[in-house]
Amino acid sequence: MKKPRRNHSATFKARVAMEAVRGVKTVAEIAAENNLHPTQVATWKADLVKGAPELFERKNAPDHERQAMEKGVERLERKVGQLVIEKEFLEKKCVQLGIDP
Repeated sequence: MKKPRRNHSATFKARVAMEAVRGVKTVAEIAAENNLHPTQVATWKADLVKGAPELFERKNAPDHERQAMEKGVERLERKVGQLVIEKEFLEKKCVQLGIDP
């Protein structure tokens, strides 16, 4: 029979991951103390280390990726507008010349 899945709070995960990052105890010791699998502790540790730079990013710093995407969207919107105008022009000319649009 399967055990029900346990859900751990973010605070608990952070505490366990911080213990693992400190390195005072091994991952296996931390896992045993908290009734967890060592792989889970290692995963939380890796997540903490990987996400740490985001804690120190400036919130008001320019987001270059977002700015580049906005420029791309503006360029595409202009192109769509141009194509709509060309389509309407060609449809009008087709009607004037008696051609099926």
